[in-house]
Formats: sequence, structure tokens, C-alpha cells
Amino acid sequence: MSDFRNSITPVLTVRRAAEAAAFYARAFGAEEIYRNTYPDGRIVAEMAIGDARFRVADEAPEAANLSPQALNGTSVRINLLVGDTDGLTERAITHGATEVAPIANQSYGLRQGRIADPYGHHWLIGTPLADEAGDWARTPGR
Repeated sequence: MSDFRNSITPVLTVRRAAEAAAFYARAFGAEEIYRNTYPDGRIVAEMAIGDARFRVADEAPEAANLSPQALNGTSVRINLLVGDTDGLTERAITHGATEVAPIANQSYGLRQGRIADPYGHHWLIGTPLADEAGDWARTPGR
């Protein structure tokens, strides 16, 4: 296990997960890696935007897995670093996301904006700036 690489895979709980997976494919160019369908029709789909993995799962109140609609908000923002903040944000908005904060060069080293997807999740989409201020956002060796 010494070669094991730690990772975090967010699970976005939504209502209508199959529809959400299709949205993420259209809006972000996400690839569906795997889908598990349960006998009651609910799904969990593993998705990837480049190397960034996440899952989309149908709401399951009996397991305390609630969507932003059930919570009347969301407590997590997804911070997605990409090569073209402006292009990906525009693509997402074209496919149904809404702008929460416009894209701008931020003092903390990112060109970043914030959108809400149609399922209630908020995405911070950013690109490290070219100068040293953006260095914190880069991962060495990748």
C-alpha cells in the first residue's frame, strides 16, 4: 500500500441523477466512467472532467443523502481548475447553469467565477494566473 495515492471524490446528491449526469456531460464535457443502477431505479454515476473525478447520486433521504433542493441550499462549493475558465463557464451557462459571481482575476491568484448548476450545486471555475500569485493553485508534477 506504500504506492497508494490518496484522493477525494465528491458525491453530488441530486434529484434526477441520470438527467444531471447528462447535464454535466453537455455543460462541462464530463465523461461518464461508470454507472451503478439500483433496483428502485436510482443511480450513482462516476464522472470525470479531465482528471477530476466526481460522482452524481440520486437523493436518498432514508440514508441522509439530501439534495440542495431538500436542504434549501448547499454547504459545499466545487472548486474546478481548468485551462479555460471563460470558455467552460460560458459552455455551462449555455447548457443551463446560472452565474452567481462573474469571472474576474482574483487577488488570490485565480481567474475565477462561480455558477450554480440546475441541481443546486455551486461550482467555482478557475484557472491559475500566470504570475506567482497563481502558484498556490498549481499541483507540482502534474
